[in-house]
Amino acid sequence: MEQEILFKNLNLSSPIEKALIKQGYTIPTPIQAKAIPGLLDGRDLIGIAQTGTGKTAAFILPILSKMTENNPRKIKTLVITPTRELAAQIGESFRKYGAFLRFRHTVIFGGVGQGSQVQALNKGIDILVATPGRLLDLMNQRKISLRDVEFFVLDEADRMLDMGFIHDIKKVIAKLPSKRQSLFFSATMSSQINKLATTLLKDPIHVEVTPQATTVELINQQLYFVNQTSKEQLLLELLKQKHITSALIFTRTKHRANKVATFLNKNNIFADAIHGNKSQNARTKAITDFKKGKVKVLVATDIAARGIDIDNISHVINFELPNEPETYVHRIGRTARAGADGTAVSFCAAEERSFLNDIEKLIKQKIEVINHQYHSELAKNAVGAAAKPPPKGKRSFSKKSNSSNRSKPNSKHKSDSKPKSNSKNRKPFPKKVKSRKSKRKPHKSKRNSRR
Repeated sequence: MEQEILFKNLNLSSPIEKALIKQGYTIPTPIQAKAIPGLLDGRDLIGIAQTGTGKTAAFILPILSKMTENNPRKIKTLVITPTRELAAQIGESFRKYGAFLRFRHTVIFGGVGQGSQVQALNKGIDILVATPGRLLDLMNQRKISLRDVEFFVLDEADRMLDMGFIHDIKKVIAKLPSKRQSLFFSATMSSQINKLATTLLKDPIHVEVTPQATTVELINQQLYFVNQTSKEQLLLELLKQKHITSALIFTRTKHRANKVATFLNKNNIFADAIHGNKSQNARTKAITDFKKGKVKVLVATDIAARGIDIDNISHVINFELPNEPETYVHRIGRTARAGADGTAVSFCAAEERSFLNDIEKLIKQKIEVINHQYHSELAKNAVGAAAKPPPKGKRSFSKKSNSSNRSKPNSKHKSDSKPKSNSKNRKPFPKKVKSRKSKRKPHKSKRNSRR
């Protein structure tokens, strides 16, 4: 039987051990136990880990243990993360684990004014947590220098690529010193992610705490086949059940997130929505109200939900199934955290049936089907084209082509008449402009002659 590893066996610095004791942490998670020894030895690292595995502490603890204090303060640690919420969460973790150290850190992200962020930078900091856009913006303004960075962390690399940050990331990496320790974390490992990791890391150690896309065993997964038109009513019936104490609902679009939240509030269920179009203050308030229980339901898009670290979410509800199966795994991992039980509910309409097939193939299991009053056999048995979303581009193109064919004679007549009317309207216009110019010239000459 293997001996249980404790934080005190990992050779962390005494101030870090003191902070862990204060927080009540004694046993590291698997990724922490595997990553910390190699990081303390100065190795680069590539970590395949999902949210909720303890990966944030896995890189913060060894970095804080190895950092040395210098004056004046310069940025020695840089952490780049895709979303504002996750950046704020990582910043809070640095504060918590560095409670008995004298390092200064700050968090910068877009969506808010840069004034207070620049002030914090000007005072001098040791640790910077940033989203790519604001970081690059302040670098271009010469408010940030990365020449003293010793530790570089790229977190949630797969989401960075999804959000289109790859070019920003490459620009930042180009400004880093060649001599540094680099850490790279991703929930999934595509060929593109692997290529980025190869350019960034030197002889890294590989840490993968669970096989890719493995769902948490404590999560009770449920599937509801339902028509699109009945989804809101089904959601309302579910949320009226007393055992659902807090629910995080996922939609694929910002518009749908707003619509669902509005519908719930009209039916006396307190809900709020977060997505990319919401201001940072609105997003922060929505998450805070959700944490405190002021709102029972938070409706979110996948990108906005990155970084939500709440332990008491009883239910995750996929109002719309994601078109990427890995995203499903990430979504449902928001429940059953910190050893608690949790339930993941998924609605599946006919046009989402192919998404469901991909999800079940990835997680290597069939999700339990629940019978309910809005059950749709059409959704359950959809195959082929009926099991996929209608191709919007092709559909709109065919409509245009059909309408143009039906009205060919009329459209031909209209197209002939429009240029004639336009040409009539255009001819006088340049003449008027010319006449104005010709009138102004003598006027100017008279004024000049008077002077």
